[in-house]
Amino acid sequence: MHTVARARDRAVTGVLAALSLSMLLSSLGTSIANVGLPSMANAFNASFQGVQWIVLAYLLAITTLIVGAGRLGDLVGHRRLLLAGITLFTVASVLCGMAGSLGQLVAARGLQGVGAAIMMALTHVFIGEAVPPSRTGSAMGLLGTMSAIGTAVGPSLGGLLIAWFNWRALFLINAPIGVAALLLAHRYLAAPNTAHGSADAAHSGFDVAGTVLLGLTLAAYALAVTIGRGRVGIVNAVLLAIAVGGLVTLVHVESVAASPLIHVSMFRDRVLRSSLAMNGLVSVVMMGTLVVGPFFLSRSLALSATSVGLAMSVGPIVTALIGIPSGRMADRLGSARMTLIGLVGIAMGALLLSLLPASLGLAGYLGPIALMTAGYGVFQTANNTVVMSGARPALRGVTSGMLSLSRNLGLITGASVMGAAFAIASRAPDLTRANAMAVRAGMHGTYALAAMVIIAALAIGSRADLFTEAPPALPHVLPHPSKGVDHV
Repeated sequence: MHTVARARDRAVTGVLAALSLSMLLSSLGTSIANVGLPSMANAFNASFQGVQWIVLAYLLAITTLIVGAGRLGDLVGHRRLLLAGITLFTVASVLCGMAGSLGQLVAARGLQGVGAAIMMALTHVFIGEAVPPSRTGSAMGLLGTMSAIGTAVGPSLGGLLIAWFNWRALFLINAPIGVAALLLAHRYLAAPNTAHGSADAAHSGFDVAGTVLLGLTLAAYALAVTIGRGRVGIVNAVLLAIAVGGLVTLVHVESVAASPLIHVSMFRDRVLRSSLAMNGLVSVVMMGTLVVGPFFLSRSLALSATSVGLAMSVGPIVTALIGIPSGRMADRLGSARMTLIGLVGIAMGALLLSLLPASLGLAGYLGPIALMTAGYGVFQTANNTVVMSGARPALRGVTSGMLSLSRNLGLITGASVMGAAFAIASRAPDLTRANAMAVRAGMHGTYALAAMVIIAALAIGSRADLFTEAPPALPHVLPHPSKGVDHV
């Protein structure tokens, strides 16, 4: 009996190790490249706008493909597709490190983003499949910790790699991590239930039209809010119009499709609908800390570049430290209660920053930031647990993909909206030359808006009764109008 229990524990540990490395890879791929953009611009004799596509190609691939990757995993098998995603990410990382031109590097980064989209879409799926329900919150917390570690370590590790080697090491470092993740995943992730997989495959197909339409819609939106940097011009307006038209068309196409990528009926589930909305709003706010922080620390507090980097790492470090403890608390106190606690923590931190007096200096900034990021870690763990615990087995991939998509869309939107709010509140024509008083005014205005966004998230959760009772494990999908319950 004890031997069986120990074997089961080792298997769970192996699964968590494989998933943790997958999460680390995808987050490291997002954060590590930015620090090398100047070096890559010099290496390829490219403009700043040109090397920005090294970052943008990765983010666009993730954003446009993550839901489709989740659905494809539901159809062909989560294990099979995750192994393919890790392999693709690892190979693409080597291609990035060997790129001989900017075009080759951007193309390889796009492939790397495809691999990352698969990993991000499917990582949470295996928590429900391989981890006992009593440990679900802790496992979600561990994944949140690994994501935060990748975000926190990326810039500093990237700086060291460039100093010791060159920009190519930023991508080649992923190869040994990817190989380790692949070996662990191959060894510990359970083979799919072939009976279930065959039944699902027999009744469902991959929605190519819906996937392409969703990808184009998301790409148009992502480009609209990215290239304008908070400003609305003709190009932005056209892209936003395309995105809106694409969304309307997508809803119609998916409502009549035989095997839709996204079941429109899923959004009748108040738990899923509200959790995705809150996830997006929280991500908008947290992106604001990355937009405002460098300007405030350097221009208002007059910190050196090194000190700014250290101060900016406080938030991800707090998130990493709070991940596992918050997961254990979610297992004991309930995910609904912890979701509320996390949102309140974010709101309180934002309110404090909106009222921050100049006399408090760096400590007055880092305290509220630590409170915000701790609240974020608690919220992410609890909200992810709520969503994935209620996901129907045959739809875990697409549900996980939508969860990651709501976060990515929030981050992309936050970079634009919070950047625009910062510029407007500072009343400075050029933030790079704004004085300390203008930057402080911009920060106050931005975090006042952030507090209102979180209050809106609290209102959404309260209206859906997510904080007053533990949400039931709903199937996250209703029957298609012309099909039976079992046809998904």
